[in-house]
Amino acid sequence: MGQHIASLYVLPVEWTSTMRPLQDQCEPTPYESVDALFQTDMGMSLKEVFDEFDPAPIGVASLAQVHIARHRETGKKVAVKLQHPHLAEFCDIDMKMVEVTLGWVKYWFPEFEFTWLGEEMRTNLPKEMDFRLEADNAERTIEDFQSIQTSLYIPETIMATKRVLIMEYIQGGRVDDLRYLADAHIDRNKVALELSRIFNQMVFVNGWFHADPHPGNLLIRLAPKGSRSPFNFEIVLLDHGLYFDLDPTLRVNYAKLWLSLIAPASPTTTVDRKKYAELVGNVGPDLYPVFEAALTGRAALQGSVDLDREKEDDSSFRRASSMIEIQPQSKAELDAIRNAVVSTEGLLTSVFDVLRRVPRRVLMVLKLNDLTRSLDYALMTTHSNIRIFLITAKYCTYAVWQDERKRLIGAMQTSYFDFSLLGRYFTGWWKFRREYAKLIIGEVFMDIQAYTIITKAWIKGLWKKGFEGAHQAAAGLAY
Repeated sequence: MGQHIASLYVLPVEWTSTMRPLQDQCEPTPYESVDALFQTDMGMSLKEVFDEFDPAPIGVASLAQVHIARHRETGKKVAVKLQHPHLAEFCDIDMKMVEVTLGWVKYWFPEFEFTWLGEEMRTNLPKEMDFRLEADNAERTIEDFQSIQTSLYIPETIMATKRVLIMEYIQGGRVDDLRYLADAHIDRNKVALELSRIFNQMVFVNGWFHADPHPGNLLIRLAPKGSRSPFNFEIVLLDHGLYFDLDPTLRVNYAKLWLSLIAPASPTTTVDRKKYAELVGNVGPDLYPVFEAALTGRAALQGSVDLDREKEDDSSFRRASSMIEIQPQSKAELDAIRNAVVSTEGLLTSVFDVLRRVPRRVLMVLKLNDLTRSLDYALMTTHSNIRIFLITAKYCTYAVWQDERKRLIGAMQTSYFDFSLLGRYFTGWWKFRREYAKLIIGEVFMDIQAYTIITKAWIKGLWKKGFEGAHQAAAGLAY
C-alpha cells in the first residue's frame, strides 16, 4: 500500500516522498543471513555459485533484496533476488494482526468494511513469496509480447527456487528520472506513451497484467544493438510476483466502459456508462459517481451526479462531458473534490462500499491506471493531458472489434452462405478502421503540439544559457 501511495501525484508531496523509499530502499538483511538462506535453498554457498558477489544490495524492498553478482556457470553478470530470511513467519503474524485489527474496525464501525483487505492479503502475499511463480509469470509475459514491436523488455530468468531468483542483470535508471533521460537523450513524452501502450496491451488485449506496478519496478535504458524496440530506449519491467487475469467478458466490458467515458456525452452514453460500470465494478447507479472518479482520477463527468449536486459545485469549475474534454486539473476542481469529501454526507462510506464491491482484479486495474497517470505527471510531459486516453481508446476499440470479429466468424462457420453475417462483418470492420483512424489523426495532432512546446522550451533555454540550457529546458529540467 505504501508503494502505491508513493505513486499518487494527487496526494501531498510530504506523503509521497515519505513512502517512496518503500519502493526500493527498505532496511537490508545482513550478508551472513542471506548467505545462510542461499545455502539452505540451493545446497551451495554464494561463493560456490558466483565468481563475484556484491554484499551491498542495490535495492531493498519489503519482501526481498537484490545483489549484483557474476554467475560462475554462464559467466554472465546477474541480479540475485533473495527473500528476507524470516519473512514467512513474520508475514503470518502480520496477516493475523491485520485480520484481527480489521475485524475490530468492522465491529465498532460497521460502515467501514475492510475485512476484504485482509482476505486479499492472505491470498496474494504467498504468491509474491514464491519466486518460482515470478519466473513463470515473467516467461508468460515474454510470450504475450513476442509478436509485438514494443520497447518492453523482461530480464531473462537463469534459475529460480521459492526464495532465490537469479536473473539477467539490467543496468538503467528509474523510469521517472528526468536527469537520466536527459543524459541518455531519451524523449520523456515517448516514454510516457509507451508505458501506456504496454499496460493497455496487457489489460485490454492480453487479459493478463502486472498487478504490482510502481516506479521501483520499472527501469529504462538505451536500446542495445538488436533490440526490438521502435525507439532508442527499452522499458524494463521487474518483479513479476503478482499477476491477474481478466476473463474475456470482463475484459471486453471494461473496454466498452472506457469507450463510453471517452465518447461525447448523450443520454445513451450516460446509460452505457452506468450499465458497464455495473457489469465491471458491481456498482449500481447510486455508487456510480464514486466508481467513475476512482477509474478516471478526476471529478465525475456531466450526467454522473444528480442535477442538485452539479448546481452546488463552484461556478468556476465546469464538469467535462467526456474524458476527451477534460482539461488539466485546476484548483477549482481540486477544491470541488475536497469540498465533496468534507461536506457530502455518506461519501466516505460510499467509497468504502465501492472498494468492497469492486472485484479484486478490477481494483488492480485501477492501480495500473494510477501508475500511468502519475508517471505522465512525473515525467513532465508536454502533450495534452488527454493524450494517454487516446491510447486507451485505441486498445479498447481494437479489443471490442476482435471480440465481435471472433463472434461473427464463429457464427459464419455454423451458418454457411449467410450473407447477412458477412455484411455485418464488413460493416463492423469498416466502423473499427474508421474510429481507429480518427484516433490516430488525433494522436498526430497532439504530438505536433507537444513537439512545438518542447521546441519553444529549447529556444528559450538556448537564449538564456546556450546549448546546455536548451538541452535541459527541452528535457523538462531546471536551467
